[in-house]
Amino acid sequence: MADSYVGKSCARVDGLEKVTGRARFGADLHFPDELVARVLRAPVPRASIANLDVSAALSLPGVAAAATAADVPGRNEMFGRFPVFAAGETRYSGDAIAAVAAEDERSAERALAAIRFEYRALPGVWTLDDASAPGLAVHADAGGNEVEAAYYPLRFGDAEAGFAEAELKLERSYSVGFQEHAYIENESVVVVPAPFHHGIEIYGCIQNPYTIRSNVAAVLGLSEGKVRVVTTAIGGSFGGKDESVMTMAARCAVLALKAGRPVRMDFSREDSFLESCKRHPFRMDYAAALGSDGTLRAVDARLVCQGGAYNNKARFSNWRAAVHAAGAYRVPHARADVSAKYTNTVYGGAFRGFSGPQVLFAVETLADEAASELGMNPKDFRLRNALREGDSIACGQVLKSGSIAAPLPRMIEDIARKTDFDRKWSSWPEENERSGDVKKGIGIAVNFRGAGLGGEGVDCSSAALSICRDGSVILFSGHTEMGQGMRTAHSQIAAEELGISIDKIDFRHSDTSATFDAGPTVASRGTQSGGRAVLDGARKLRERLLDAAEKKTGRPRSELSLSGNAARGADGAPLCSYEELVSYCYYPLGIDLSARGWYSPGLYEIDHRTQQGTCYQTYTFGVAVAEISVDTATGKVRADRISLAYELGKAINPQLAYGQLVGGLMQGLGYALFEELEEEEGVLRTRNFDDYLIPTTMDLPEIDLSIYESENPEGPYGAKGIGELGVELIAPCIGNALFHATGRRLRDLPFNLERVLLGAPLRRS
Repeated sequence: MADSYVGKSCARVDGLEKVTGRARFGADLHFPDELVARVLRAPVPRASIANLDVSAALSLPGVAAAATAADVPGRNEMFGRFPVFAAGETRYSGDAIAAVAAEDERSAERALAAIRFEYRALPGVWTLDDASAPGLAVHADAGGNEVEAAYYPLRFGDAEAGFAEAELKLERSYSVGFQEHAYIENESVVVVPAPFHHGIEIYGCIQNPYTIRSNVAAVLGLSEGKVRVVTTAIGGSFGGKDESVMTMAARCAVLALKAGRPVRMDFSREDSFLESCKRHPFRMDYAAALGSDGTLRAVDARLVCQGGAYNNKARFSNWRAAVHAAGAYRVPHARADVSAKYTNTVYGGAFRGFSGPQVLFAVETLADEAASELGMNPKDFRLRNALREGDSIACGQVLKSGSIAAPLPRMIEDIARKTDFDRKWSSWPEENERSGDVKKGIGIAVNFRGAGLGGEGVDCSSAALSICRDGSVILFSGHTEMGQGMRTAHSQIAAEELGISIDKIDFRHSDTSATFDAGPTVASRGTQSGGRAVLDGARKLRERLLDAAEKKTGRPRSELSLSGNAARGADGAPLCSYEELVSYCYYPLGIDLSARGWYSPGLYEIDHRTQQGTCYQTYTFGVAVAEISVDTATGKVRADRISLAYELGKAINPQLAYGQLVGGLMQGLGYALFEELEEEEGVLRTRNFDDYLIPTTMDLPEIDLSIYESENPEGPYGAKGIGELGVELIAPCIGNALFHATGRRLRDLPFNLERVLLGAPLRRS
C-alpha cells in the first residue's frame, strides 16, 4: 500500500491525552451522589472470626451501608477460591471481613472503627516447608495443601536412559521469592446501580473486564447481561490488577445495591501491596545429564510454586513452567514435575512472564554451571545445544521451517560478535586479579517463549469496527489497553487494511456491553491474537468498500485497491476519495459498514499426562548478554551494559516494541538486584516503596537491542506477542556475569548486597 502503517513507529494514539492530562484513570472518574467504600481486615493473617456486628457502624452519621459475608446475595466465593468477605475465618492478611460505604473517607474510617467482632489467632502455613509438613491445612479440602489442577508432569524421551549414558551429572537447587508489580497507578473501582434495569455498571482500572463481569454477576445472583464493565485508562497492570480489582468490584457491588447509590473504592499503596497478587515464588531442583562433548543428554526438574492463600493462576502458570522446563535447548530426554502449595500468605498471581522468569533463572543458571563443569565457554555450550529449526522441543512439538522460525544459533553468534564476548570472557578474570575492589563480569542467557495462551486456555479474540458517515472509524477491541500500546498497534492494523490515515481511527476503551468476550488480556496476546481479530473485521469492511468502488467507478474489482484515503486504479491513481466511497455505501447502496472481527486458533491437542502435543502456535526467541561491575567491598552490583536480541515475527510498531522490551528489562533488573518482599508468619512487612526498592533511571544500563523478524503465518502481518519476552533473561544473565566477575554462584534471587557479600568465597587462581 502507498501509505503503509504496519512496520512504522507511529506516535501513540493515546499519547496526547496522557501527556496533557486529559486521560481519565480510575481515580479520576466520579459519579453524582457517590459513596466512599473501605474494608475492615483482621489484625492477624489467619484467624477465626465470631460475633461480627456492623450495627454500630450503620448508626453513625454519614454511613449509608455496611456488608459482610451474610449480605452477599449470590455466591460469596469467586473463581480461585477468593471470598468477597471472609466468612468465619481469614486466610491471609489481605482478607476483608466487612466493608462500609459512607459519604466521605472520614465517615468511612469511623464506621470501620465501630464494627465489633471477636477473633482468635490460628496457627498458619507460612512457608513451602510448612505446606509440605503434615498437619495444618490452608483449605480443609486441599489435601497436602496442594493447589488443585496445578500439577503438571512433563515426559519427553526416557530420562532414566539419558542419565544412565551421561559422562557428567549435575544437581542444583534454585529459589526465587515474591515480586511486587509496582505499577504507577493504584487500583480504583466505581460501581453504579444501572439506571434502566436491575443491574450494575462497573468502571475502573480493570485489566480483564469479562472476568470481572462473570464473577460479580455470580456474587450478586444476576445474569452476566445485567453487569456492564467499562475500563478507564490504566496506569500499568502487568497482570496485577486482576483478583484485587475483582474483589474490590464485588464488595462495591454489594454495597451499591444495598445503598442504591454509586460506590467507589480507591486503594492506597499500602492496600495494594497488602491485597494484590505477586509473582509466584518457586523452589526449583534441577539435574542435568551431560556428555563429555558438551551435549545436553537429559534434564530432570522438580518445581514447587508457592500459591498463597487463594490461587486461580498456579493452575495456568505451572503448565507454562512445565512446557518450558528444559529451556531453549535440544534435549533428547526431559522430565519435570511442577506443583503448587497453598500457604497463609499473600497469593501468587499473574505477573509479566507468568512463571517464565522463575524457570529461566534456574535453567540458564544451570546451563552456565554445566558449561563451567565442562570447562566450556558458556556461549559455546549454548550454541552446541540451542534449539534449531527442525528440532523437537520438550513437549514434542517440531519447530518447522516456514511455520515456527528458530534463529537462536544465529542470534547467539551475532550478539557474541557484537559484544566481543569471547575476548571478555577469557581476559576479564585475569584483569580482575590486577584490579581493585571493583570486578567486571560478562554473562549470557537465552530463552524461548510460547506466544499467546496456547493450551493454557481458549485463545480467542474479538473486535468490532464501524465506519461512520463521515469516514471516521470506531474501533472496539475485546482486549484492554494498559499502557502497552495496544490501542496504537490495533489502530495501525485497521488503518493499514482499510487504506486510510490513522487519525481516522477512534479506538474506544473496552466495554462489555459493546464488545465480545475475548477472555483475559494476558499472555502477550493483545497484538498476536487481538490484532488478528482487528484484521479480520477490517478485511470484511475493505471487501465491502471495494465492492462499492467497483460499482461507483465502473472499473473491474481486480484492478481496485484502497490506500492513501482513496480508492485507486491499477496505475495507483485515485478514482474517488475514501469519504466519497463511504457516502456512496450509505446512500444509495445501503451497505452495512459495521463488522465484527473474530479470531480463534482452534483446539490444541495436548496430552496433559505428559504435556506432549502442540502447546503453542508459535514461539519467540531471545538472547541477552550482561556486562556488569561488582564492588566486592560493598556487594553492590551495577549493570553497565545489556545487549539484547529478540525474534518477534513482525514489529507492527518498532518503537513500541523497543519500549516493551526495555520496560521488561527494567523489571527484570529489579527482580535480579533489588526487589524483595519481607514477610514474617504471613504478615507482609513491606507495604510501600520506602522499603521496597525498584530500579530507577539511575540504574538504567547502556542498552543495545536488536530485533529479528521472521515469517509467522499466525499473527497479523506476521506479528507475535512480545510484552513478556523482555523480562525473562535479565536475572540469569546478570547472575552468570556475577559468577564470571567474582566466582560467587548465587542461586537465590535477588542478588542484594548481603547475598553478594556473604556468598561463596571469591575464586582464586
